[in-house]
Amino acid sequence: MDLDAVRTFVAAADAGRFQDAAAALSVTQQAVSKRIATLEKVLGVRLFIRTARGAKLTIDGQAFLPHARDLLRAEERAVASVRPGRRALRVDVIGRRLAPAALLRDFHRAHPEVELDVVTLFDADAAIDAIRSGTIDASFRAVPMPGRQLPDDIGVARAYDEPVQLLTGPAHEFAAARTVAPADLVGHRIWMPGIVPRTEWAAYYGDLAAAFGLTIEITGPDFGTEPLLDTIADSRSLATFVGERTRLVWPADHGLRRIAVRDPAPVYPHSLVWHRDNLHPVLAALRDHFRSGRFDHSDAGTWTPAWA
Repeated sequence: MDLDAVRTFVAAADAGRFQDAAAALSVTQQAVSKRIATLEKVLGVRLFIRTARGAKLTIDGQAFLPHARDLLRAEERAVASVRPGRRALRVDVIGRRLAPAALLRDFHRAHPEVELDVVTLFDADAAIDAIRSGTIDASFRAVPMPGRQLPDDIGVARAYDEPVQLLTGPAHEFAAARTVAPADLVGHRIWMPGIVPRTEWAAYYGDLAAAFGLTIEITGPDFGTEPLLDTIADSRSLATFVGERTRLVWPADHGLRRIAVRDPAPVYPHSLVWHRDNLHPVLAALRDHFRSGRFDHSDAGTWTPAWA
């Protein structure tokens, strides 16, 4: 159904004269008559009776009028839902316990008036596909992955270099340490069953292990965070890596330790990724938020893969 014709019908019904409807719509009276005739043909009924005083609604016209108003209100809502600044900004944060979710919460606290729709996608490939298809507006990812190029229509900017920590149980050799160096971890078992091959985090930790001669084990079933923490808490030999801003909660009797890694300090390179044609004003505000520089932990004493 032609919504211009519906709009013309409502204007003529309100004005009572085709001439006045034409003036309100800034079209000719002939255009009004043509639109009404087209709408009557589509509906198969007469909507108006022309009289000396103007145009009077028929019984069918009276029946159609409230539905015509509903159609126009639905059009307004549809347009508003995608009007820049009116639609919530949809952002992928990988996982709700990980640093990108915390970064987005920080942004929302600084800009409580903005609307955000938070999603979690599996890996960088899925996130970039979703950005290009318009399913999401932005994502936090470590990109580009080794041997891969980002499409030309994708924008990327480093958002946050997150220090990596060692997580151990109370009986582990390093449990009492305040800091450890990557060289100290050579020969020790670091267990990370959540690493999935060919993902950006697999590429990161693979390069970290290769750079410092570490043993990172990814074998065994991944039952989730809580079972991993249970195993680490009870082990004298196993440890794992976690991001500084990864949210972890464990029972008091676990006695887990989060230990800073220094000399150099590995940092995980979270970048904000978006489509260059996306003009959503909240996306612009999000980019500006991370351009402030206060999230940059990289310096001469840090390490991150060359591809990042």
